[in-house]
Amino acid sequence: MDIGFGAPVAGAWATPRNLTEFARRAERLGYRSLWTFQRLLVPRESGMAPVYHSVLDPMVALGYTAAVTSSIRLGVAVVNHPFVSPLLLAKQAATVDVLSGGRLDLGIGLGWLPAEFTGSGAPMARRGARTQEYLAALRALWAGESGFQGSFYEIPPGRQDPLPVQRPGPPVLLGGMSRPAMERAGRIADGWVTASTADLSVIAEAAKIVQETAAAAGRGPVRIVCRGVVRAGRPVTSPATGERVLLSGSFEQIREDTAWLDSCGVTEVFYDVNWDPLVGDPAADEGRAVLRASEVLEALAPGGRR
Repeated sequence: MDIGFGAPVAGAWATPRNLTEFARRAERLGYRSLWTFQRLLVPRESGMAPVYHSVLDPMVALGYTAAVTSSIRLGVAVVNHPFVSPLLLAKQAATVDVLSGGRLDLGIGLGWLPAEFTGSGAPMARRGARTQEYLAALRALWAGESGFQGSFYEIPPGRQDPLPVQRPGPPVLLGGMSRPAMERAGRIADGWVTASTADLSVIAEAAKIVQETAAAAGRGPVRIVCRGVVRAGRPVTSPATGERVLLSGSFEQIREDTAWLDSCGVTEVFYDVNWDPLVGDPAADEGRAVLRASEVLEALAPGGRR
């Protein structure tokens, strides 16, 4: 199973220096990938978690990271497609792919926060139904086809160059924790990526849904990518079950959980400390945040690095 790491994009540690240093260190330590995520707006008095209060743009951050690395893959989990036209996202994704030499993994989601839909001028209705056509429009642009015509999206005849380095285009992973979202990923995408709120104790069932749908569509196995929200140190207990939350506790427990996720059909886990309030909260102390994130980066590096 591949192991990735969440880039410094939220809170106290999300600085140009840290983005550069952690990207380079993750590459040296053998991590396969670095990941960003999107948050456009924190509504006033919304009570949203601190991780969302100060977040770098995911595609800009990946372009920045491409300049300071050479081999590690660069992923976003996720960009929400209702907030951006396929014409614009296709251009952004192709640009990151070109600048990185063909290292982009593009995660796409549906969005869930009403204020972001209002602010983006996007309808919440039928966003699931739009996804298949959105992906078709992206792939048409990346293939160099002349325009696209669908029920929801129309792109006038023309070309969008330069084309991505990866052919026929960057891998597309779909997010979403509902069964229809999982089935959609198996049917039309290159893989499925979990949300930060995913219950990883039932990941095997979710992976099975994705893979069975892919097989029914005449496709081979697709990627199952898991955002591993790491809570290093004292184990976290689930209020619902009373059991230890996976990827919390000692580093040995976290490594054991990762091995178990491998047995459940997960093809890649990326450890994300942005959700750690001592790291991803903008009110946290930057120095302490960097030390804590560094400890996790080193301790959980692929190949048994301690």
